[in-house]
Amino acid sequence: MSSFTVLVEVQLRQGVADPQGATIERALPALGFDTVAGVSVGKAFRFTIDADDAAAAEQQVEDLCKRFLTNPVIEDSIVTVQAA
Repeated sequence: MSSFTVLVEVQLRQGVADPQGATIERALPALGFDTVAGVSVGKAFRFTIDADDAAAAEQQVEDLCKRFLTNPVIEDSIVTVQAA
């Protein structure tokens, strides 16, 4: 068994309303950030996992995302697995 560090980045799917991102984007010009656009809000999970190899670790994390970390109806995730 080896340890792997994992980063899971979760964002709303294309076309799903992002009211937090829209609120931030509307506030930015008042703070002097006129050139920022396309703001979206997501979440990130960082953890370690033990698995036989990177492929097994990635499969476990994908299952974890589908069953617990994300709402697969409205969210997409990007998984990064690296040897610890």
